[in-house]
Amino acid sequence: MRKIAAWILFLGLAAAPAVMAADGNDKTLDAKTDKSSTNTNKANAPAPTSTELEAEIEQLRALIKEQADQLAAMKAAMPNAGATNAGASNGSAANSAPASGTASGTLATPAVMTTASASPSVMPAAGAAPAQGGEDVSPLQFRIGSATIQPIGFMDFTTVWRSHDVGSGIGTNFAGIPYGNNFQDNLSEFRFSMQNSRIGFRIDATVKGAHVMGYMESDFLGNNPGNVGVSSNSNTLRSRLYWVDVRKDKWEILGGQTWSLITPGRSGISPLPGDVFFTQNIDVNYQLGLTWGRIPEARFVYHPTDKVAVAVALDSPEQYVGGSAGGPLITCPGGTASLICGTGGATEFNNGATTLNSPNRAPDVIGKIAFDPSSRIHVEAGGLERQFHDFNTVSSAKFSKTGAGAFVNFNLELFKGFRFISNNYWSSGGGRYIFGQVPDVIVRADGSISPIRNGSTVSGFEFTHKKTLLYAYYGGVYVARNTAFDTNGTTPIGYGAVGAVGSTAQNRFVQEGTVGFSQTVWKDAKYGALNFMGQYSYISRDPWFVATGQPANAHINMVFLDLRYTLPGGAPSTK
Repeated sequence: MRKIAAWILFLGLAAAPAVMAADGNDKTLDAKTDKSSTNTNKANAPAPTSTELEAEIEQLRALIKEQADQLAAMKAAMPNAGATNAGASNGSAANSAPASGTASGTLATPAVMTTASASPSVMPAAGAAPAQGGEDVSPLQFRIGSATIQPIGFMDFTTVWRSHDVGSGIGTNFAGIPYGNNFQDNLSEFRFSMQNSRIGFRIDATVKGAHVMGYMESDFLGNNPGNVGVSSNSNTLRSRLYWVDVRKDKWEILGGQTWSLITPGRSGISPLPGDVFFTQNIDVNYQLGLTWGRIPEARFVYHPTDKVAVAVALDSPEQYVGGSAGGPLITCPGGTASLICGTGGATEFNNGATTLNSPNRAPDVIGKIAFDPSSRIHVEAGGLERQFHDFNTVSSAKFSKTGAGAFVNFNLELFKGFRFISNNYWSSGGGRYIFGQVPDVIVRADGSISPIRNGSTVSGFEFTHKKTLLYAYYGGVYVARNTAFDTNGTTPIGYGAVGAVGSTAQNRFVQEGTVGFSQTVWKDAKYGALNFMGQYSYISRDPWFVATGQPANAHINMVFLDLRYTLPGGAPSTK
């Protein structure tokens, strides 16, 4: 009975707070009843021995100590929990507040990458699942301190068939499609690949009133070993984007590897993939004629209003004479001057094999202004300035030259879901930015430099209806002839010279027509999205010089199919 009494006493102590919260009269009545019952039990109970009493007291003390330890642990945890809740509350308040602008100058920009084969209106992940309180929280978002981290990416399974073998994987080297009597021009190719799959993350935080955003994106299209396709297909991870952007009020600064400012935009001036136009193509080299780059850049943007943005960027330079991604090489002079632009790895201009050996003079300067009077209209224009120089080791003469370019782009929604797009570029010395399909300059016999004139376009439409996206583009590149003579006065050199070494690869026109679709199979805020895509393209190229007995041009048919699963999620809204 003493054990029962002890347990009743202990339970009474433990239940005291709950009892005190009850009605006062009930509490008094219950207390009297318990006391009377306890006293009656005590009166009727036999007297305990001292040994039994001491054992029961020790047991009761142990129980009380255990409860006291648990209460102390709960009390110690309460300040930390309070701090955590306070931090979460502050973060939620910041995220639920109206955005004063992101890197794109818009209020809501999807965090999930919109890639060359993903439409901003169809292809982003299924979106954020709404949480209680109205805040959109992605199933994959998490926080470290006040920063929100959003994993981004998709899993691609790509199929490609070409009527001729280009030997460049799932990316097409447009200016170098097979030409002449060789096996590449007489055999087709077929392959599967997962290389275009993406993985990355986006970080958003508000620091002293400024919106800070970090972005990282990678794929598996890096430099692969020669036997990569034999057994394990151990494709190499490659950096695509890695930048940080800080915006406060009307000013914005970006630094890192990003989509170059020269890349056409879909909305405002923004480094986010969803705001950049690089077509919907599955081809990882996009569309012929597109001006673009993913290179280190320092960018400064001013947003005078929500509808206007002005920017200037300094891009990492690279003086270039062809040889990259199928681009034709210029015909270099012989003798000592060949050291300036020859085919070796120790030349003064990048020839596709020099890696980082070129002695670049200064960063490329790009300026752009963008107008977005409504969500249906985007117009932008800008210019490019470049610097080239070299050194003739025989004459000890230094030469320099300035290159320049201009572009005008627009993206107009003519009626619901139908957008007409045209991007147009002209330059003298800016061939590097047409995916390296055109050399920047030629080098004369004395080592002097002459920029090559060129122009390109990507024009077409995109039509979105419910879960279906249809698109069609025309891409074209024109390269002007720029020739000279070697030191003997008779041997032609430069670009497009009749009978010059390598001139049959030096293109005058290259053209590509593309049609395609993207069908959303299913999309869910918690589980992501699944899309099935297709693309057909026809490419032709016409060189400046055709040798006797050779075909007048080269052409190729290409079919791409792609199954893509995109991770769920969306960007947080921040102040």
